[in-house]
Amino acid sequence: MPELPEVESVRIGLAGHVLGRTIEGVCVYRPYSIRHTPGGAEEFQDELMGATFAEVARRGKFLWFILDAPEGTGRALALVVHLGMSGQLRVHSDTESGPGSHTRVRLTLGGASPMILDFVDQRTFGYMTVDELVLTTDGGPGGVGTQLPALPARAAHIARDLTDPLLDLAATAERMKSRRSPVKAVLLDQGMAAGVGNIYADEALWRARINGGTRADRIALPRLIALLEAGREVMTEALAQGGTSFDALYVNVNGESGYFSRSLNVYGRAGDPCPRCGEPIRREAFANRSSHFCPRCQRRK
Repeated sequence: MPELPEVESVRIGLAGHVLGRTIEGVCVYRPYSIRHTPGGAEEFQDELMGATFAEVARRGKFLWFILDAPEGTGRALALVVHLGMSGQLRVHSDTESGPGSHTRVRLTLGGASPMILDFVDQRTFGYMTVDELVLTTDGGPGGVGTQLPALPARAAHIARDLTDPLLDLAATAERMKSRRSPVKAVLLDQGMAAGVGNIYADEALWRARINGGTRADRIALPRLIALLEAGREVMTEALAQGGTSFDALYVNVNGESGYFSRSLNVYGRAGDPCPRCGEPIRREAFANRSSHFCPRCQRRK
């Protein structure tokens, strides 16, 4: 599943291609991909036709395009995108080409050189929908890519990004310490700090020398802060390398793959020697996922 660095790489690519463009065509090829739009394809098309992409923002794994709607609508709206397991947003200038086999929604964007924005989703867990903007509870920007103190109602329940300087790491660590769940599960809770997924949780836990199965309330507060700092570091490094790609299901808007997978220390490396101590990396099942860790560096307590 695309995590924060992958989704942010997509956001950056989109910002360089679609801002200021007006939506001149909307085609929905699979209604399930707009399942959160009550009125279906007709409502989806009516909300988008004639709107202009003013900004593209992100919080956690949610992307949204802030819309400058035609005059007279009187509503602050955003086109919200969640990539799910395999979603991609692909831009290209071939307006005569037909949709690919996994293209679920196509937007035609006007301009001196018209452009196509395709939502491609092989596994169909992702979606697009139009949502109203609501004010942030702390008065800060809604997400990366905007200064507007608002975000889609659909994303209002998630916390600020772990990489967001407005996220108070000490306060977040205190909240984590109040939980009796395994610390990895707490780290994955998007209401705690958004954007952390399975890959970067394993990498952060390895850097902090913490076993993900240890209960959060049994970990000293300074170590929890160090864990959050490690997560911030690993995701910042991953973003600099375009995210992590293992196959063609994650690519950016130009179809290019990220290469942070070459820098992973534990995730996907079961049986390989730990880069720190040489002990073979172990893989265990964890909540319908896999956890990768060093049994020597990350002893369970």
